[in-house]
Amino acid sequence: MTQGPTRRTVLLATGAAALTVGCSEYGDEDSGSSSSSVDASAGQELAKASEIPVGGGKIFAEEKIVVTQPKEGEFKAFSNICTHQQCPVADVSDGTINCSCHGSKFSITDGAVQNPPATKPLPAKQIKVSGDSITLA
Repeated sequence: MTQGPTRRTVLLATGAAALTVGCSEYGDEDSGSSSSSVDASAGQELAKASEIPVGGGKIFAEEKIVVTQPKEGEFKAFSNICTHQQCPVADVSDGTINCSCHGSKFSITDGAVQNPPATKPLPAKQIKVSGDSITLA
């Protein structure tokens, strides 16, 4: 007398399979949307140069980028994702890009760590400044 799988066994197996598929689809979708988002956004205007304060910057959450102006007419761009635990950075002030999750701070000039716990700089991003227009490269 062989007993087949119980309802509980079937539900547990189905749930585990759904979670596995769901996670891999999410990961695949996220990877694909990041690259297509970047491709679709190339040439997209982020801001007017006059909107980026000298000695400060502006966060563009949707584009996952921070644009800074360390000195008059010098623009830099970095990922807005903290290298410590991948929180989005919260603001730009006093010459640093600041993550409110754990207190990491990064230089507006080169993305270098100014205050731990992050140990790696923010990755640079490509932008193009033409006249008063800042666009994604």
